[in-house]
Amino acid sequence: MADSRFFTKAGSFTIGELAEMLGCALSEKADAYLVLDDVCPLKDADHNHLSFLDNIKYKKDFLSTKAGACITSSKMAEIAPEGLICLISPTPYKSYALAAQAFYPENHPDSNISQLASIDKSAKLGDGAYVAPNVVIGPNVEIGKNVWIEAGAVIQGKVKIGDNCRIGAQATISHALIGDYVRLYPGVRVGQDGFGFAIDPKGHVKVPQLGRVIIEDHVEIGANTTIDRGAGPDTIIGQGTWIDNLVQIGHNVVIGKGCVIVAQVGISGSSKIDDFVAIGGQAGIAGHLHIGSGTKIGAQSGVISDLDAGKEYMGSPAFPKTQFFRQVAALNRLIRKKKRD
Repeated sequence: MADSRFFTKAGSFTIGELAEMLGCALSEKADAYLVLDDVCPLKDADHNHLSFLDNIKYKKDFLSTKAGACITSSKMAEIAPEGLICLISPTPYKSYALAAQAFYPENHPDSNISQLASIDKSAKLGDGAYVAPNVVIGPNVEIGKNVWIEAGAVIQGKVKIGDNCRIGAQATISHALIGDYVRLYPGVRVGQDGFGFAIDPKGHVKVPQLGRVIIEDHVEIGANTTIDRGAGPDTIIGQGTWIDNLVQIGHNVVIGKGCVIVAQVGISGSSKIDDFVAIGGQAGIAGHLHIGSGTKIGAQSGVISDLDAGKEYMGSPAFPKTQFFRQVAALNRLIRKKKRD
């Protein structure tokens, strides 16, 4: 269960209320009036807790759980232990996420502008803004309604931020236009110079970075991720894309809608990532490449050429998943043969 020192529970819910809220069907003979007080993992849950099962690896915990109710699939509901009420969902993990949000909603602080913040007189802040101590907001910045800016964040001149955004502690933003419902976690760097220069034996010559960063609505950017502004074209992060911690996105990169980019990924300048691409942790993508829509790239892959839409790739250099595993199997056969010889 969540530690009450850090997380505030909104209240309890009946199973019927949760089923209606989540759009779940109830298992037979379910008591819709049974009250559940909290969410809890299967292994630790008690009779007044709601849990979930989405991964078959936890089947053993499911069969022995003491939870009062569990969100799961129709198939797993058929083998539920006696007395366990099932909330049946085609997407149990999503339904659990919505239930956990109901029990523990994120509470926006009351509107307040700290006297310890430095805000240029020409900056415009919308209604409901919360600005923590030591925030710096430069000239001609435009900030929308209900924006939450945490301690020590720096927003440089003429940046525009939409409504209902949250800017994490010590984040810095320059040369950027940011949409609505965007969250930047602590230490994010948006809009700094891209890594652009002309190589010369007498000394490298810097290329002025004259573009911007455009972040569309409903984007999340994890702690200490860096997004360089464009050299002329803009760097663009598409609507609904979620980016993990410690990701590096180079100048002129264009990322489409609904992408998921896991920690320590590096995307070199001028690459284009289409919609709904998933990139595993520590993958590296060379510059000026095109990654088609729906592509999945495995962790630690090295991408050095364009990738077709809708396929899965793994390895360094990255190959289609089936080809990668054939190569691994062939290598293992060669190793075993050499040992026998």
